[in-house]
Amino acid sequence: MGIEPILVVDDEPDMRLALSHALNRSGFSVETAKNGLEAIDKFRKDCFSMVITDVKMPEMSGMEVLANIKKIDPQIPVIMITAYGTINNAVEAIQEGASDYIIKPFSSDVLDSAVKKVQSRMIHRADNGGVIYHPKNAHKSKAIITANSRLLNIMKLAVKIAPSDSSVLITGESGTGKELLASYIHAHSGRDKGAYVAVNCAALPETLVESELFGHEKGAFTGAVNRKKGKFEQADGGTLILDEITEMPLSLQAKLLRVLQEREVDRIGGKRTVPVDVRVIAICNVDIKKAVEEGKFREDLYYRINVIPFKIPPLRERKEDIPLLAEFFLKKYSDKNHLPVKGISDETLALLNKYDWKGNVRELENAIERAVLLSMGETIMPAHLFPDSTELEESMPVRIKAGLSVKEMEKALIFKTLEEVQGNRTVAAKMLGISIRTLRNKLREYREAGE
Repeated sequence: MGIEPILVVDDEPDMRLALSHALNRSGFSVETAKNGLEAIDKFRKDCFSMVITDVKMPEMSGMEVLANIKKIDPQIPVIMITAYGTINNAVEAIQEGASDYIIKPFSSDVLDSAVKKVQSRMIHRADNGGVIYHPKNAHKSKAIITANSRLLNIMKLAVKIAPSDSSVLITGESGTGKELLASYIHAHSGRDKGAYVAVNCAALPETLVESELFGHEKGAFTGAVNRKKGKFEQADGGTLILDEITEMPLSLQAKLLRVLQEREVDRIGGKRTVPVDVRVIAICNVDIKKAVEEGKFREDLYYRINVIPFKIPPLRERKEDIPLLAEFFLKKYSDKNHLPVKGISDETLALLNKYDWKGNVRELENAIERAVLLSMGETIMPAHLFPDSTELEESMPVRIKAGLSVKEMEKALIFKTLEEVQGNRTVAAKMLGISIRTLRNKLREYREAGE
């Protein structure tokens, strides 16, 4: 379940050892605790992806462990294990927030199935109303966070189609999280134990694209001193991400189409085809239909990769996600840099909501990271968000127009800001970077001039 281990709690040493071995064999990292008190202490100090606890234990029962874990972090899944299970116990555990309930004795397959079932439901409700989608076997920073109905529907569909082998096309502006969605689909497919190989078609020189994708034999061309497997072979049994696929040369698009149809590749200089079992997810940040119309992308290849299409909306069309993402990135970078920044001021949030975010989530993340580093206290203020005056100016609702005097622009900026904050002069002054006294003087000046 990613980098963070599973915490196993059991008062019997043999059971702790057996559970650890079974989970390790399935590829999970494990930490153990010999009782509930030790478990809670470890949980407060370290990060865990899941808790598996025995129900009947001295000092602190499994139900008490469950209750304490949920108080600390309501989103962490907890699986209960007991030899004294009854239907009533199971119902009580689920009602108290347990994710699953296993009765002893059980096989390692039952344990593995229960853990994976919980993983497949790694959709967490955030305290602020958003939803956090964690890819299995990925770091928590890979989470997709949203409260937007369009993106929520996309994520639900992603889970539904993930187990299939059908090609997927993900489109959207740069920085919207297309690669995160691709990773999420791979993590929830039957290929999640296979390779996840990503290649940026735009970053490869045209002379190397064919070799990188399909491989070559020794001596196939000058410099080919060894046989090389291409990305398709490297991704055999897993998922291949073709980022910026519209940048692929037309001369190779026909060969790509054949690979997708026949499920086999021809290495450069090779005498036989090599079968491959690969799920392809194509990504692009341009209008691919327009590329087809302009003859830059093959229409038959477009239909082949567009079996299951997803279009991620830009951040400016899902404003409800801005505060959720801002809080997520604040915690990420304050923890990473060991800084005491804990919150974002109301005026800063207002500024975040007004900004266009042409770079989408990636730009927002960069802005919050910078603000965390620049903040001298516990709260991010507007000055920390946009230290570059040009950038701040572009973020404000008033645009500079030729022919307007500085005084006219100043007045327009002040009144527009007051309008945005429903007349709250204190907040407006902070957003404008002036004192409340200066703001009052300016407003009195405008009234006396009859403006």
